[in-house]
Amino acid sequence: MPLSDPRFLVLNAWLNRIFDTQVTPELISGDASFRRYFRVQSAGKSFIVMDSPPELIQVMPFVKLANAYRSQGVLTPQVIEINVEDGFLLLSDLGDVQLLSELTPDNVERYYGQALALLDRVSKVRDNGEVPLPLYDGEFVKRELEIFTDWLIKHHLGIELDDATQSMLDNTYSVLINNAAEQPMVGMHRDYHSRNLMLKNGQLNVIDFQDAVLGPITYDAVSLLRDCYVRWPDELVDKLMLSHFHRLIEAGSLDENLPLETYRRWFDLMGLQRHIKAAGIFARLKYRDGKPAYMNDIPLTLEYIRDISARYPELVCFSHWVETLIIPTFEENR
Repeated sequence: MPLSDPRFLVLNAWLNRIFDTQVTPELISGDASFRRYFRVQSAGKSFIVMDSPPELIQVMPFVKLANAYRSQGVLTPQVIEINVEDGFLLLSDLGDVQLLSELTPDNVERYYGQALALLDRVSKVRDNGEVPLPLYDGEFVKRELEIFTDWLIKHHLGIELDDATQSMLDNTYSVLINNAAEQPMVGMHRDYHSRNLMLKNGQLNVIDFQDAVLGPITYDAVSLLRDCYVRWPDELVDKLMLSHFHRLIEAGSLDENLPLETYRRWFDLMGLQRHIKAAGIFARLKYRDGKPAYMNDIPLTLEYIRDISARYPELVCFSHWVETLIIPTFEENR
């Protein structure tokens, strides 16, 4: 990192005090927020350092939720040192092996089965040890959906919405908001997918959980099975969805009389809402945050949106609009 980076200089000084020797942090990644991550070596051991500007993202929500997750038996990075004032955390190193990099057609069912089973524990994290998690309510869902309208449709594609199109979008969003409200509420990771599951010593470790909320029971499962970064055959997704449905009933998390078709609708429309939000966020990351690489992930999210919405009569017009206008216009502007 350049010596002109003031945060890096403060970070380096803090680490030198902790380790009582000179160490050299190496930048390994940023994420889709304002955080950066470094790796540091000392005495033959490896650690991860989180740099989270306190005026943008406080570190204590991460610390509290890490403890809450670990209390439920979910493997997460261990918090070793905390610097709240400057926004630094020293964490255990979970390595570089994201689940996504290990998935193949031969092992995906096994690994996703393990990840779905882990949601039993994730869903039990309903507070951060002090206060309940925020509620993923109708207003929350609406704000996320509007990111798609504001950042992808209007800002990136430059499409002006006439009254009829705006009405169609409003109706679509209402269907998705109501779908979320119909479901039982559980502890929800909110970004549970193969890039946020790390493999270490054969076990799944969970990262990027600091935005956890109380939300719909299908959200994390469909986030995993209809991953924004990879698409698996519908037959496999359906098989894993059905297995998880039965698991939830056996655990008492769902009413045993709940029809499968009700659950399938919850699952499908929850995934649709997530992909609409994600497509908007990927555009926002380019224009607001200077991270254009996420634009490469938009085509897959648009394919999901087109295909899933086409399954429901009340969303067919939305699917047709995405297929005939949004996808071609996006391709023209790539």
